[in-house]
Amino acid sequence: MADVQFSAVNKSYGDVRILHGIDLQIRDGEFMVFVGPSGCGKSTLLRTIAGLEDISGGELRIGGRRVNDVPPAERGIAMVFQSYALYPHMNLFDNMAFGLKLAKVPKAEIERSVRQAAKVLHIDHLLDRKPKDLSGGQRQRVAIGRAIVRKPQVFLFDEPLSNLDAALRVRMRYEFAKLHEELKTTMVYVTHDQVEAMTLADRIVVLNAGRIEQVGSPLELYEHPRNLFVAGFIGSPKMNFIEGELLSGTELMALVRLGSGATLELHVDASRAKPGDKVTLGVRPEHFTLHAAESNMLHATVTFVESLGGATFAYCAFPGVEDALTCEFDGRSRIRAGNDLKLHLPADMGYLFDAAGMAFPRLGA
Repeated sequence: MADVQFSAVNKSYGDVRILHGIDLQIRDGEFMVFVGPSGCGKSTLLRTIAGLEDISGGELRIGGRRVNDVPPAERGIAMVFQSYALYPHMNLFDNMAFGLKLAKVPKAEIERSVRQAAKVLHIDHLLDRKPKDLSGGQRQRVAIGRAIVRKPQVFLFDEPLSNLDAALRVRMRYEFAKLHEELKTTMVYVTHDQVEAMTLADRIVVLNAGRIEQVGSPLELYEHPRNLFVAGFIGSPKMNFIEGELLSGTELMALVRLGSGATLELHVDASRAKPGDKVTLGVRPEHFTLHAAESNMLHATVTFVESLGGATFAYCAFPGVEDALTCEFDGRSRIRAGNDLKLHLPADMGYLFDAAGMAFPRLGA
């Protein structure tokens, strides 16, 4: 096993900068997930670890060894892509053993390694079959098995579940988590799906336009996003954003007026702001309650309802919200389109962001 250290790493294609001064340490044995929108640089960052992309500046270390100029085959890594890249004319055993045979590993050791990896991945009964006879999930397990038998210091996964259907992705997330628990090897995983990231990661790196926005545990990013971008990217359904104006702010609270005229008190440290500043209120859908209160009330009209059994999502028209205000309630809720809702927001549940999109610290959260 090994840690991975990025120090001021840049990547450019000609005059176009893709990665901007990346500083990051991936700990030994950690499951680290890179997330972000398409084109944010997450796959490029992963490929620099693999050596498939040269870095244009800075330093990259794996297990303490500087690898800027080390060929991919000598870095002690194994990579699994979203396309399984299996040899169609070979059975599963030979697909998994191919790299070991090229490395002239003794036959007995190949036999032991392949069968051991196949057992871990629950495909030991399929080793005589060819890829065309397998499901998508089974093919992905073979690709993972091919990586396992190499006994790498670091596993790299580039959107490995994107070609699978929704139900199989859920199952494979469980398999990845169990695999990491068994192998205890450093794993770096790229995905555009923040649900995958929240499920699998010890820590998440949120990337945007080639820069790191925030690094932290899934719960840390969910409860304490550093800025509007992270707040909007982490969470499903995503956080609601409502424009407003700061009426007053102290170390203990902020009083905010929204475009609708509603006034809300939030338990955030707004001491760095001044009255009249433009701010953005952030509310996660599950933090609204249908509870009559004397303060922190919003009035919204339901335009559409999704009833999913365990939860009901109400999409509401509300001044200052571009698409719809999303609210999540118990699945037994009897809310219908056209209903006028009185929504209460507890003061310690709201988020507040300044005009530059940076979060005010939340208190007691």
